[in-house]
Amino acid sequence: MMKPTGLCFLALLTSCVLSNAHSDVTIKRDVPYRGYAHNIEMSNGTVTLYIPTEYGPRIMYYGFNGSGNAGNVFAYLPTVTNATPYGTWRIRGGTRFWHAPENMPRTYIPDNSPVKAVIDGNTVSLTEPKEKPTGIVKSVKITMAPTGTNVTVTMTLTNENLWPVTLACWMLSAMHPGGTGIFPQEPFAGHSGSLLPSRPVVLWSYTNMADPRWTWGKQFILFKQNPDISTAQKAGFGNHQGWAAYDRNGLLFLKKFGYHNGATYPDYGCNNETYCSNLFEEVESVGPLTLLQPGASVSHTENWWLFANKPIPSSQSGIAQMMDPILASTK
Repeated sequence: MMKPTGLCFLALLTSCVLSNAHSDVTIKRDVPYRGYAHNIEMSNGTVTLYIPTEYGPRIMYYGFNGSGNAGNVFAYLPTVTNATPYGTWRIRGGTRFWHAPENMPRTYIPDNSPVKAVIDGNTVSLTEPKEKPTGIVKSVKITMAPTGTNVTVTMTLTNENLWPVTLACWMLSAMHPGGTGIFPQEPFAGHSGSLLPSRPVVLWSYTNMADPRWTWGKQFILFKQNPDISTAQKAGFGNHQGWAAYDRNGLLFLKKFGYHNGATYPDYGCNNETYCSNLFEEVESVGPLTLLQPGASVSHTENWWLFANKPIPSSQSGIAQMMDPILASTK
């Protein structure tokens, strides 16, 4: 198991260790990680999560046991901040939970306060204090499978205003730099008989399709994060395939998420987006836009897996040959 940073031997001995009789998942409270004393560590002997409770809700670490900070699929960004009328918002890295569509300052309400954490078997539930400027409460349920690498993450938004609010759940994973995002296109079909569009791709005003980091392939759209290129890029997709991946040095991170036919999605119909700078690349999923009545909630779920020794092939057909059995194994 990965050892957290800091002198924490005594803390580990006295941590609260909780396990379900029907599960091999071990959960410890108050484990130091990245300069914070109060984190939850979840492990099933194969993968480990580090979940902070002093801020959030966030998930800051996901990696194979024993792989150390270098094996974290997520970026670590302790110094990147945004000033808002409500205080300093910190990107931090890891996976964070927002409500869409993006807007300053509403989206960037700082999540720097402690969260309530409840442990039940192999599940950790986090709830933030109500965002006073928005009246929205974010909560997250994280469940680790007893074996393998699967982690199920469900975020919920609750409207505690006296009026309805239109929003969508938005889950953003800031990935460790130096990898390549993989985004599936809809199945290719020839012109004969194909009269209607089926592959929505949305571009932002700063998206440069000629940027060499992009690959606009017949089967997959790829974006290769380059720490030496600072120009930001973003694109979104109406992704009916329901998955996206990120591959760095053969460590493949896969996330799956839903697509609801007939639903309205933010950003001209995107349920999957990617943003990149020289510091990280984000692999994002978005739920449908919902008119949330006072007291009502809406949820959105991602499923995660890790795969070792899966270097990304150079050809589109090679990527398909790598991904097909992986996707079949995660149904």
